[in-house]
Amino acid sequence: MRIAVSGSHSLGKSTVVNDWITAHPEFSREEEPYRALSLHGPYEIRFRDESTRLHNGIQLYYNISRIHRYASQADRVIFDRSPIDYIAYSQYTADQGTTDIDQSFVETMIPAVRESLDHLDLVAFVPRSDEWPIILENDGIRPVDEAYRDAVDDIFKQIYRHGRYGLFPRRDGPRVIELLGPPQQRIAQIEEAILHIGE
Repeated sequence: MRIAVSGSHSLGKSTVVNDWITAHPEFSREEEPYRALSLHGPYEIRFRDESTRLHNGIQLYYNISRIHRYASQADRVIFDRSPIDYIAYSQYTADQGTTDIDQSFVETMIPAVRESLDHLDLVAFVPRSDEWPIILENDGIRPVDEAYRDAVDDIFKQIYRHGRYGLFPRRDGPRVIELLGPPQQRIAQIEEAILHIGE
């Protein structure tokens, strides 16, 4: 079972991943590319209107390369972020028009993201929700600009709810769910979705 948790920053994705591993220790955890490549690696990755093709490209292809390590539904792994995330963040930066990320760059990402989804069984999208607000935490890592978080969340919602970019095949793609509610409920939603994969 290959699961990816997706969505804008500071909405509880890493908490979902950590809670899942606690409840299901037989799963491996794949770290968010930013943490692997920038916090613990050699790159200085920037956000918002300072992201570049290099910043988002290396994160995307790192994520895809890790996904390709797991060839079978029998593998048990959960990813903190999916390849879809880098389209959403790149679209935000393209809309700002401040770096070398433009619409043509976003479009070049689409085929690789589409192909990578064949190697996931479940994508769990964490949207921003007025019913379950998450306070931005100034941990020195994540941006604390609420407008930025919400703008990226809007792009994610266009992707998951309205089919922007046409990333998901009509058949044989990963099951897609939205995670809402308190932490325990989110874990239960993933468990329930897994029971229905393949139906």
